[in-house]
Amino acid sequence: MEMPNTLRIALRAIRRNKVRSTLTMLGVIIGVASVIAMIALGSGARAAIDSQIQSQGTNIIYVSAGSFRGPGGAHGGAGSVQTLTLEDAQAIAEIPSVGMSSPSARNRAQVVAGNQNWSTTVEGGNEDYVVIRNWVIRTGSNFSAREILTADKVCLIGDTVARNLFPEQDPVGQVIRIKNQPFRILGTLAPKGQGQWGQDQDDIIIAPYTTLQKKLLGITWIHQVMISATRPDAVEPTAVQVTRLMRQRHRIQNPEEDDFSVRTVEEMAATRTQLAQTMTGLLLSVASVSLLVGGIGIMNIMLVSVTERTREIGLRMAVGARTRDILSQFLTEAVSLSVLGGLVGIALGVGISQTLTRVLGWPTLVTADAIVVAFVFAAGVGIFFGYYPARKAANLDPIEALRYE
Repeated sequence: MEMPNTLRIALRAIRRNKVRSTLTMLGVIIGVASVIAMIALGSGARAAIDSQIQSQGTNIIYVSAGSFRGPGGAHGGAGSVQTLTLEDAQAIAEIPSVGMSSPSARNRAQVVAGNQNWSTTVEGGNEDYVVIRNWVIRTGSNFSAREILTADKVCLIGDTVARNLFPEQDPVGQVIRIKNQPFRILGTLAPKGQGQWGQDQDDIIIAPYTTLQKKLLGITWIHQVMISATRPDAVEPTAVQVTRLMRQRHRIQNPEEDDFSVRTVEEMAATRTQLAQTMTGLLLSVASVSLLVGGIGIMNIMLVSVTERTREIGLRMAVGARTRDILSQFLTEAVSLSVLGGLVGIALGVGISQTLTRVLGWPTLVTADAIVVAFVFAAGVGIFFGYYPARKAANLDPIEALRYE
């Protein structure tokens, strides 16, 4: 029989038992929808992490005071020791693969503007800070090297701070009070959104690091040095060179005694990416079980169908149907059930993904690859689980089949 005719007969057989066919497809529908939704969740999570990494800045490496490991266990978190100096930052800046660098100090403070107040993070940096972070100055201008040298009380404010302190005004040129000290706003920063750890990146004020050191914190050391490597492929080698330089400057022989920490943005995101991949794999395993159950259902129904249509098979063989024609007919029915269920499952999976994003705010990304994989998987289930019933039908003895009651 020609394939179009075989397909027509298969669809007629499916329509003949609509309820049974629908229930048979249900396992495939649920399995494919689950696969699509889980892949979309995993892809969305990875895309969100990639976006957050990009929002952190260009080829960034963080050198922080304090280390995460020490003799016998935890040594302390970033900023827990006061061993990172401006001289360290200047030495790091001389490494050839370092494009830009910014010493940094940080503090949490209550900020007042008129009758408005807001608790936010105050970050100190130099004129390259916003460049390293790929942060666009939406209005106004950046502070200058002269203002850093003289520790002027000037600042840039993030979008969240601007909206809360100046809901209906242009902040540029206004004066705010940080720890009761007046700071003049030079510019506002374009929104960046959520960071990779869920924090609001726009809830920030950026001022010269010298101002934070001398007038807000009263310290001579720095909390961190933020570095931008010259090229993406130079990030890891630069991190290694920085580590060696810091150990040399601080006279550290044993790596476990490091009083500093060197991290790249990629390293900081690695744990989250691994967690997202693990959860996606787990959920995909559950979804695959649904597909497996759907395939077993198809095999079961096809075996019942072979039993019910034994005499029909005998008649077809008697009028000239070959073994491969019978095999093709029943295999086409099984694949049709699986593919139809797969198409409905794909539509349902896309709908579930969009609902998760719209209702729960979870990032999802439905890719063409995911749809193709789900469709091929559904067709494969039909072929794999439909072959045995089809083979059984094709191997029936025509005489015995005609006598079957």
